[in-house]
Amino acid sequence: MPHTYIKRILDARIYDLAQETPLEWAPLISGRTHNRVLLKREDLQPVFSFKIRGAYNKLLQLTPEQRALGVVAASAGNHAQGLALASKHLQVEATIVMPCTTPVIKVNAVRRHGAAVELRGDTFDEASAFAKSLVAERGMVYIHPYDDADVIAGQGTVAMELLRQHPNPIDAVFIPVGGGGLCAGMTAYLKFVRPDIKIFAVEPADAACLEAAIQAQSRVVLPQVGLFADGVAVAQIGEEPFRVMRDLIDGVITVSTDEICAAIKDIFEDTRSIAEPAGACALAGLKKYVETSGCQGQTLVAVHSGANINFDRLRYISERTEIGEGREAILAVTIPERPGSYAEFCTLLGKRSITEFNYRFRQRVGVAAQDAHIFVGLQIAPDKTDRQDLVHTLRARGYAVVDMTDNEMAKLHIRHMVGGPAPLGLLDEIVLRFEFPERPGALLNFLTKLAGRWNISMFHYRNHGAAHGRVLVGMQVPAESRAELEMALAELNYPWWDETTNPAYQLFLAH
Repeated sequence: MPHTYIKRILDARIYDLAQETPLEWAPLISGRTHNRVLLKREDLQPVFSFKIRGAYNKLLQLTPEQRALGVVAASAGNHAQGLALASKHLQVEATIVMPCTTPVIKVNAVRRHGAAVELRGDTFDEASAFAKSLVAERGMVYIHPYDDADVIAGQGTVAMELLRQHPNPIDAVFIPVGGGGLCAGMTAYLKFVRPDIKIFAVEPADAACLEAAIQAQSRVVLPQVGLFADGVAVAQIGEEPFRVMRDLIDGVITVSTDEICAAIKDIFEDTRSIAEPAGACALAGLKKYVETSGCQGQTLVAVHSGANINFDRLRYISERTEIGEGREAILAVTIPERPGSYAEFCTLLGKRSITEFNYRFRQRVGVAAQDAHIFVGLQIAPDKTDRQDLVHTLRARGYAVVDMTDNEMAKLHIRHMVGGPAPLGLLDEIVLRFEFPERPGALLNFLTKLAGRWNISMFHYRNHGAAHGRVLVGMQVPAESRAELEMALAELNYPWWDETTNPAYQLFLAH
């Protein structure tokens, strides 16, 4: 079967517009995985994605009469940019239908290339239905983003370059999958020329349409798809890509949002390129393969398929990266509700870095002191045994612990909602905001100086990797102790601000 695509791929005359992208060694991720990891840098294409290859190759196959009718496509963004640029290059009128969820950076890029944009629906499939209605109404030529032989052949040129750039042995290639055009084209070429190379398709766990199709031995429509990795958020694998891949690939690897975020960081550290979630999918799969197989000393290639990402998504990605790398544990820990308990808890942790600490006093009027429930993030070694050892150590010292590292609601919402208004009867609360140098022991030093002398009624700390740690703390300090507190703060020598009258506190945290 793959031989039918070889001539198409070899005949693809796309290089007056598309670029031959480099195959680069990734030294840092190679060192961590104990394998030779190479990245195929499709993010360096003129539209920052491999999609220019298939779109341009398809336009080149159209007759002059077909080009005169204009072209239309549905796309989550990268195919849209590729088709828009290719159409501009060949002076073909193009209309792109994009889901309303498409990142603005991709929408604007398509318009800059001169194509008309229609925003319809929330998913690719809804956008595709509208695009096909334009074909019926206006007679335009529909350019499918992945379920087309000429598009698949254009994407297959990635594999042709890869083998030319690295003629030495390759153990496995990891390719992201949405609709399947890239994976089908590369698989057809690689398995014909180098059948010894293992090929793994990688897709998000919440949009695993290929895995579902292989399990069912037939294409299925997912009832729902996650949109984080929007470039591969497809509910059904393409018919032609599935025909090509189903008997040729060596496996499908599904990856979580956190694993994708960690791979984005890996790519940045090795290349200083910021991958979009779909673009980092293959590397996330590569890392998971290494972890599950235990392989070492192999040559592994991941396709970095794109870098079209909205800048404001980086905040979310950064938040999830540490967990995705297995370097942060999120725990709910119960500690005694009394002065000094914070310092005791932090002392038990030793030099382990605290990444987050959230707490709000909950004692009720007329009720004896209760236990305090804190939401805490801790840096751990990137393996599950360290996390398990940490939980075991805390429980052995009498702390009740709930591991919430894999709790999606806790990571998405609860960490930002811990707190709330002060209970009735909480007297003499003042609120202070601090900054201190972000170094090991800084938080423990802070707690040692203040804890045990005044009851801490509220605490919020999050290490964002900046030069300074930021803490918001509420303490019960009677008026006659204020002078003593100011002396302690002077001794601490951290910049601080009294926020007790801040309207944000008065409206949402004070009773």
